[in-house]
Amino acid sequence: MTTKQIDFCIELARTLNFSRAAENLFVSQPTFSYQIRLLEEEVGFAIFERSGKGASLTPAGSQFVSFLANLRAELKRAIEQGQNYSRTWKDSISISLMVRQAVYFLPEAMRLFAEQSPQVQIVPKFQYERGMESFLKHEADLLFSLRERTRQLSDVVVYDLFQSHVYLITRRDDPLAQKDLITQADLRGRTLMVGGGSPAALRAVQHRVISAGGVSYFNSADHDTTLTNVAAGRGVCLAPGFLNDHSGQFAWIPYDCDERFFCVLCAHKDDTRPSLLSFVRLLQSLYHEAVAFPL
Repeated sequence: MTTKQIDFCIELARTLNFSRAAENLFVSQPTFSYQIRLLEEEVGFAIFERSGKGASLTPAGSQFVSFLANLRAELKRAIEQGQNYSRTWKDSISISLMVRQAVYFLPEAMRLFAEQSPQVQIVPKFQYERGMESFLKHEADLLFSLRERTRQLSDVVVYDLFQSHVYLITRRDDPLAQKDLITQADLRGRTLMVGGGSPAALRAVQHRVISAGGVSYFNSADHDTTLTNVAAGRGVCLAPGFLNDHSGQFAWIPYDCDERFFCVLCAHKDDTRPSLLSFVRLLQSLYHEAVAFPL
């Protein structure tokens, strides 16, 4: 199947007239009809019904053309992006992260890196659930992760990025939002949301709070669902600071515990590009300089 045959098929499905479709694409009708017939022979079913009045789509053809239209649109976008890339960039570094706010200084790092290396493109890939899988398949060059989740990985270089603390998330009008530090006693009588793929350090804190008694809880599917429930006044939650988008919509109050989240970047051991290491070092320096930034 060629792109020309795809274009012919889409145009015939639009006009339902062989002569008009051929004229619109600046080819002779015999050539046009021959290409449509070759396409039908290749796919193994009739896409169009022919009649003296023109053509009509078969049920299978209707579904097939819908797929082709989407495929052609994706192909057009891919070509345009490739053209833009070839004109502007000579290399690309993709970074997979679960949510946009996980690497707070990423936009600043991208801006500074563009000044240093204007021919290298940084491509964020937001993959809430399959980031690790994508990275291991070499679909991403860098992966934001927690150090605990990288211990069993091979052929990977791990770069320390920052440490993140545990925070309590509440509505801004919640009385707890006025406190500078939340203790376990402050949560008595409250409803705590748990679950949602919490890392080990957070699960330990949640378990300790619930085991102490006086706290009710329910499971929340993911972080976005949890925030929606917080906004609705259904409860509060404990979360790692790296999930804070600093939008001011919620109050994030430090929680009194020793647990920390050790946030890292992973790279493939065989990826020795100086540009990749330079970008990692830039991110590390931004976090190192922001000592007072709440994480």
